[in-house]
Amino acid sequence: MLAPRRFLPSISSLRALEALDRLGSASAVAEELSLTQSAVSRQLQTLETQMGVELIQRDRKRLSLTPAAQEYVVEIREALNRIAQASLRLQVTPAGGTVNLAILPTFGMRWLMPRLPDFARLHPDITINMSTRLRPFSFASEPFDAAIHFGVPDWPGTDRLLLRAERVLPVCAPGLLPHGTPKSPADLLRLPLLHIQTRPRAWQDWFDQMGVAHPDPLPGTLHDQFATISQAALHGLGVALLPNYVVEQDLATGRLVAAYPDAVETVGAYYLVWPRAKTADPSLRTFRHWLAAQAEPEEVLPR
Repeated sequence: MLAPRRFLPSISSLRALEALDRLGSASAVAEELSLTQSAVSRQLQTLETQMGVELIQRDRKRLSLTPAAQEYVVEIREALNRIAQASLRLQVTPAGGTVNLAILPTFGMRWLMPRLPDFARLHPDITINMSTRLRPFSFASEPFDAAIHFGVPDWPGTDRLLLRAERVLPVCAPGLLPHGTPKSPADLLRLPLLHIQTRPRAWQDWFDQMGVAHPDPLPGTLHDQFATISQAALHGLGVALLPNYVVEQDLATGRLVAAYPDAVETVGAYYLVWPRAKTADPSLRTFRHWLAAQAEPEEVLPR
């Protein structure tokens, strides 16, 4: 059951309040909404009356939001955006349905995207909408049917499909190793290390697996995703610990070299994750079954 009518203001009055906060003047609001300034003023007055709270500070001809209204409009803006997105999805949804998927940017672009033409060929009536997210999130707060996550499965209220494990390799520009590949993994401690925000302990784990004592934390520069850390490595800024699928092309062309030849398996893996409430969704089920076949690569996954 929805809340009582007094707690559900009109969309037009909420848009006027949101626009006033963003644009700073009634004249700018009127221009954006194709209204007169008096019409904008009436909508704001109606909203104040309905809420029973002062929302607008009136200083001569200037309008501004009260502190209470400033807090209110933060939530209203998010709600308006979600309504607009839901309306857009409703208009573009094909007969076969859609899957709204959150992807990790690099894995999505390099592993999933090349495979999607096959899905489109087999299921042309189903649309896959994608947005990037770098970290796991709550499905209750994000409008996704499923997501590709990396890590150890600990996502409450969800089911999952293993897509692939991951092996990482320390790589750098050839110029960073003028005397060739280091003979010992401990030698990498003397080189600048590049870290990624989403895996802050990646280097510590790698040195632990190599049996190398190391300071904790390890010094180095921090990067937000694989795309940026790869560029830093390519330009000789340090050694990056990157998945095989990210660096295979640069290794083949010689733009990057292995700073130590042994790739090691990471603790986490890539999964398709979906809320249990969505398990029976026909479009998601079709996509999931297709993706399960894609998770069986030409060669056995590293274990």
